[in-house]
Amino acid sequence: MSNILVTNNIVAKEALAILQNMIGFSKNVNRDFESEFTGNQGRGYSPGQTINIKRPPRYTYRAGRVSAPQATVESSIPITLSQGGTDLNFTSFEKTVSLSQFERKMQAAVATVVNEIDRQGLDMARRTTANAVGTVGALPSTQAAAYSLLTTANQKLDEMAAPRDGQRSLILNPAMNASLLQGFGGLFNPGAPVSKGYTSGMFQSAFGLDVNMDQNVSRHLNGTAVQGTNTINGAGQSGATITTAALNGTVTVGSVFTIAGVNAVNPQSRQDTGSLQQFVVVASAAAATTSLQIFPAIVASGAFQTVTASPANGAAITFLGAGGAAYDANVMYHRDAFTLAMVPMSVPDTGTGAKVTQMSDDGFTVKVTSFYDGVNDNNIMRLDVLFGFAAPYPELAVKVVA
Repeated sequence: MSNILVTNNIVAKEALAILQNMIGFSKNVNRDFESEFTGNQGRGYSPGQTINIKRPPRYTYRAGRVSAPQATVESSIPITLSQGGTDLNFTSFEKTVSLSQFERKMQAAVATVVNEIDRQGLDMARRTTANAVGTVGALPSTQAAAYSLLTTANQKLDEMAAPRDGQRSLILNPAMNASLLQGFGGLFNPGAPVSKGYTSGMFQSAFGLDVNMDQNVSRHLNGTAVQGTNTINGAGQSGATITTAALNGTVTVGSVFTIAGVNAVNPQSRQDTGSLQQFVVVASAAAATTSLQIFPAIVASGAFQTVTASPANGAAITFLGAGGAAYDANVMYHRDAFTLAMVPMSVPDTGTGAKVTQMSDDGFTVKVTSFYDGVNDNNIMRLDVLFGFAAPYPELAVKVVA
């Protein structure tokens, strides 16, 4: 059997196929905003490294005949691209190999890229998602606990008006995957999924969720703030920054907390869900700081209402988990909670000696560039990606912690 000369075209095809097959979190997020970067490239210009995604306005219902015109308020979320990749170096002798041998090298190289893309996406989910269910430091150890965990997480998404349209996903780390497999092992389930879970060792899609296991699930570490001793300073507050009594320890980005007496509302009906509103800290705070930057903003009325009432003076702040506690931020989310843009890149000018192949499929793009070091007879090949994440609707996600 003759050898196959490994060309950029072959490498790009293999890299793209491996990328699509291996990626977990990123394949089920919204991809609609990539065209904002690429739509005008054929006309000779691009929008730059960052675009702003507009969230649609909301309005309140008018009862009766008399018109009550409302102002249109639009907010925006930035999405910024960053470049990365991985590089290979091999001699001319090594380059002339069979495709099957080279694929093993490509899997190792592309795995590095895949892991970084999903790592960044999952860390963004940890930092931006306020909703959370589960017990810090405790995996579900019984069938009832496993069932309750997933139904409660789905309940959170329902309360936040996430559609039941078949586009909800669940990303599990290895520990949670193993725990759910054990928990659901004795239930009367459809034979095919049970059999597949047994043979693959992977918890299968259930509860209206597309389930994937990903080793890159982000681990959160709480700051040192002592549980149950921090309070609100000043009644009637609103907005994305709250004033507190001097914090008795540090608070880290991604920490989740509730405020006594402040319940969540359904974003469409503005009805009380009966559950305390959960907030996420979006900027770390040092000990003795007297404010926290949070999501969602406290809005007690109007089209963008998020809570039943503003917090009272002295209302207790309760963090998820003890001071210094760590937990895994598995994530359940609707497709529209997060977005990924993966954009074709500029290629080197003719005459540089570099050979370039760039391929796109289903929203994923890989650029392969090769050039030659004649002194050492080395072929250098670089794989590049240009991508960026944003969280337009993080209220449509929930962290499933353990």
